[in-house]
Amino acid sequence: MDSQSKITVMIQARTGSKRFPKKVLAKIENKPLIWHVIERMKRVKGVEWVVLATTRRKNDEILLKIARDCGIMTFKGDTHDVLNRYYQCALQYDADPIIRITGDCPLIDPSLVEKMLNFYMKNNYDYVTNISPPTFPDGLDTEIFSFKTLQKIAHKAKLSSDREHVTSYIRNHPNEFRIFNYENKNDFSGLRWTVDEKRDLKLVRIIYAKMKPKIVFPMESIMKMISKNPKILQINTGINRNEGYLKSLKKDKIK
Repeated sequence: MDSQSKITVMIQARTGSKRFPKKVLAKIENKPLIWHVIERMKRVKGVEWVVLATTRRKNDEILLKIARDCGIMTFKGDTHDVLNRYYQCALQYDADPIIRITGDCPLIDPSLVEKMLNFYMKNNYDYVTNISPPTFPDGLDTEIFSFKTLQKIAHKAKLSSDREHVTSYIRNHPNEFRIFNYENKNDFSGLRWTVDEKRDLKLVRIIYAKMKPKIVFPMESIMKMISKNPKILQINTGINRNEGYLKSLKKDKIK
């Protein structure tokens, strides 16, 4: 690794989600959803940069302001070619390795990200993830990869789904990469803590309200709270985990 390179969290976010427009601005405990993602990622020890990577669209300038107010870096790039957005952002910030977080995960667990980063730094993998297959709740998705890996996929990935979803090329070509899947002791992949729809937001708001005054709390604390209030999980059952990716597969075309 280059002596100039920086361990970097890149949070991708935009306001133009089709299923739930402006979801990243939805308020949770009087703060925008994206604010919570940023503040949680600022707690990950060992990270040198946290960057919000959004689009060049005027509607997304509000995200740049929130990021700057939180004291983190910003980047504007392609709207649909998110892979190129990551690659150009990594070039600008000398990012290596890159920790990929999506902006719709207000319950992302900094302690889990930190454990995965420590594992990545001690081992020789191109790509460390907890989604292949998932054993953590949806919404704790974390991916860590080297700049070299990002550069490789930025040049090789041709399908529009691989350009939009950044790392799908790696998982679809496992022979080309050294991949490690970081697993939880128990399979909690059926739990849904991400925000794609309004009922997801309703659940997350309830979790935050029950965890007050804390605004950052680990997965284990949420699990304890849910075990006492199991009915709240019915709020957002029946939504497919990879709905966005499956939709983009149907529209696939070569770039």
